[in-house]
Amino acid sequence: MTVDCVIEDNRWGDLEDLAQIATDATLARLGLEPSVFEISILACDDARIATLNADFRGKAAPTNVLSWPSDERAPAIPGEMPSPPEPGPDSELGDIAIAYDTCAREAAEAGRSLNDHTLHLLIHGTLHLLGFDHERDRDATLMEGLETEILGKLGLPDPYRV
Repeated sequence: MTVDCVIEDNRWGDLEDLAQIATDATLARLGLEPSVFEISILACDDARIATLNADFRGKAAPTNVLSWPSDERAPAIPGEMPSPPEPGPDSELGDIAIAYDTCAREAAEAGRSLNDHTLHLLIHGTLHLLGFDHERDRDATLMEGLETEILGKLGLPDPYRV
């Protein structure tokens, strides 16, 4: 996996390593060869992600992570697997933005480390790039199950269990 990280907020530190781990683990779980795909990640603050959220989703508030897939891959039937991307000359899966302030606050509120929460959100964002969503109940069940499984393989607990 080629991960291109643009670090706008230096509090993120070495996000590249976490991004590589999260994206590689997600693609490998879905049977995709990580080395042939690319993802761009913007590591920003709440002010920047609030602007992006307003521009692209009409919600003028910060959020933890946003994703922009390069192609529409969502399944028509709730709970089904999305169509996998085809490797090729343009194997860009899309873009992810992640906000430090919101992620740090959520991690603290959940009693998790920032790194663990960041891994979860980057896996979540990568799944969005691959056509997964959580708007419909059956899609949410599928997506959350994959997140939990991938995190488990990385030695991390289920983020959906209180």
